[in-house]
Amino acid sequence: MNRMNEELQVKVPLAREASRELAKTTTAQRDAALAAMADALIERTPEILEANAADVAAAREKGTPEPLIDRLFLDEGRIAGIADALRVLIEAPDPIGKVLEQRRMYNGIELERVCVPMGVIAVIYEARPNVTADAAGICLKSANACILRGGSLAQRSCLAICKVISDAACGQGMPEGCIQAIEDSSRAVTDELMRLHGQVDLLIPRGGAGLIRHCVEHSLVPVIETGTGNCHIYVHESADPDKALAILLNAKCQRPGVCNAAESLLVDGEIASEQLPVLMRALVDAGVKLHCDERALAIAQAGGIDAVAGDEDDWAREYLDLEMSVQVVDGVDDAIAWVNRTGTGHSECIVAEDQDACERFLVGVDAAAVYANASTRFTDGGEFGLGAEIGISTQKLHARGPMALEALTSYKYVLRGTGQVR
Repeated sequence: MNRMNEELQVKVPLAREASRELAKTTTAQRDAALAAMADALIERTPEILEANAADVAAAREKGTPEPLIDRLFLDEGRIAGIADALRVLIEAPDPIGKVLEQRRMYNGIELERVCVPMGVIAVIYEARPNVTADAAGICLKSANACILRGGSLAQRSCLAICKVISDAACGQGMPEGCIQAIEDSSRAVTDELMRLHGQVDLLIPRGGAGLIRHCVEHSLVPVIETGTGNCHIYVHESADPDKALAILLNAKCQRPGVCNAAESLLVDGEIASEQLPVLMRALVDAGVKLHCDERALAIAQAGGIDAVAGDEDDWAREYLDLEMSVQVVDGVDDAIAWVNRTGTGHSECIVAEDQDACERFLVGVDAAAVYANASTRFTDGGEFGLGAEIGISTQKLHARGPMALEALTSYKYVLRGTGQVR
């Protein structure tokens, strides 16, 4: 192996040693560290806000879109929310040491399959400083060491939060190096981190499609794909119009810059001429730019609704902004086929009063979370009762959907004999 970057050369072995020490800690010890981390975030809020203000100012100077600024921005309320998420983790059941299987083998050896930490987890993420505390907290609770690499847009904020919570955890007896952030913001160091097979046990990227694709294509460390969300709202011909409108506006407009926001609207052809103008006008009034297929565009133009013609790139796009694609479909089977072709396996919703249509959609759509008559914005570890999440997996191996504590564990076999030989 070529000579490792100097920062990685120090931090990765430190994380490996810390992971071995963490595996020996008790639930009570780790919970005490989490409580100290939460308290420290509140006590040291001013220094975090100072760092964040500098990040936000620099981002605005670069012309960063407002939805991304919203992801980046912190205030006292948001920091309090980050601290609360750590406190929620204290109440969560500790998966470490959980016996998954227990039996006596034919030869009398007692066999157990026991939940154990992954080891060293690297998390690479973009302009969301809250991920720093969420990832560190969930890793610590599950007895994993973490190496955090925040995006350059949020670099000051991430480093400030990491220092606060690392100081607090170590002050409660957690091993040095259990929570670390990479300070070098170069792409080369990030790429080197993801090639450290055997030294880093798991890589979790959190960000846009480009970041996730780069990690999947270039990492030698096992990767869990997360987050990219081209989420659909499908309005079936049996849908309650008021319910459909409320769900659509919430899913698209409440926080358009997050991965569980809806990016695509599908409406049945049977009700398109009647319902689509209402839905599209409400979206436009909320500031949403519409990218329409041929039938939807004709309806928009007939109603004097501002819209543009969409293309193949629009149907699968994660806008992360006040933009949305609009498609007219011919029934539930057509909707399912369209979602499975253009979706990203994140969160998908049908609005319908026809229970058979709902069940066909829920069974037929291939995604981590499928909804009948509820906003996709609920796909979240906190909303699912999992506590702070480390990401939302859109793949099928190992973990799928919001990933909490158990997603960061593996297992080992523990065997107790009385002298048996084979």
